[in-house]
Amino acid sequence: MKFLIDKNLSPTLSTSLNEHGFDSIHVKHLNKSSASDEEIFQIAFEENRIIITADVDFGYILSKWKHNLPSVIIFRFFPYNPVIQFSNIIKIIEEFGSDLINGSLVVIEPSRIRIKQLPF
Repeated sequence: MKFLIDKNLSPTLSTSLNEHGFDSIHVKHLNKSSASDEEIFQIAFEENRIIITADVDFGYILSKWKHNLPSVIIFRFFPYNPVIQFSNIIKIIEEFGSDLINGSLVVIEPSRIRIKQLPF
């Protein structure tokens, strides 16, 4: 799986994913820290990457999108701790990996996980 980590999350999350065999890049390393959400979305679509973000605006973008990719994982009301985020991403991959590959929105909250298939 390939991931694109949004600017509102730590580059450490990307590093941790890479160390565990995934292809992950942070927008900072693409020199896209000031890119709009739509630009980030387009990069993920073109490179077949799953977006990981804390920005709920990506859910809105998906509501207007007519394709089943890219998948988006949103941390909502979640601790800003890359170690905790990483362990939750691994759980999501293990439990919902095929859903992510086929296109879905996953919202991770402290007390629950919601998933919705794309397109809406």
